[in-house]
Amino acid sequence: MPPLIWVSPSTHLLTTAQACTPASLSDLGTLLRVIGEFLSLSLFSLGGGNTLLAEYHHLSVEQFCWLTNAQFADLYALAEAAPGPSSMIVGLLGLGAAQREGPFWALLSAYGAECAILLPSTLLMVLACLGWQRFRTSPWRVSFERGLGPITLGILFAVGLKILHTADNNPPGVVVSVVVCVLMLRTRISPLWFMAVAGVLGGFGLINR
Repeated sequence: MPPLIWVSPSTHLLTTAQACTPASLSDLGTLLRVIGEFLSLSLFSLGGGNTLLAEYHHLSVEQFCWLTNAQFADLYALAEAAPGPSSMIVGLLGLGAAQREGPFWALLSAYGAECAILLPSTLLMVLACLGWQRFRTSPWRVSFERGLGPITLGILFAVGLKILHTADNNPPGVVVSVVVCVLMLRTRISPLWFMAVAGVLGGFGLINR
């Protein structure tokens, strides 16, 4: 019987990180597989693109190893700060995923991923809207809409926890995140103020990742 060897969690994580090789998107087969992954996710984006954030993190950080946790958090912050839909993060993920292969593959990956996440869900919503008015007096429609509300909120709450775990690695950052969360739930203060204060704290080095 071979001797038992205990491996600490930190050693295991280090070994896993070293063994994780980024998937090359200059390989057409890999690129098509990535586009296929986003195509399949598109039909499950209930409540907007942010509801799929945990799966985006799994694909880009854990499965294909394109990005680190810090890079993923930076791209999420950039997508949220920029004007436009929350699904913009998918294009940024595609851009970051193929940055090693050069500008051509990076742009091809970005546009391919963005089209893949938007096209199926958009077509589905158009079809749903065309037929939704037919059931405007049906009790099934009311029940369906009420049922989706708690589901979407639960998914968004889970996404918030994922971002908190990904972006905040120091106690001050966690404290600021918790305080902002409480104030957002209990007050009507504009989120822009929280973003401004957090930016100032980060600029002075009081909080960091």
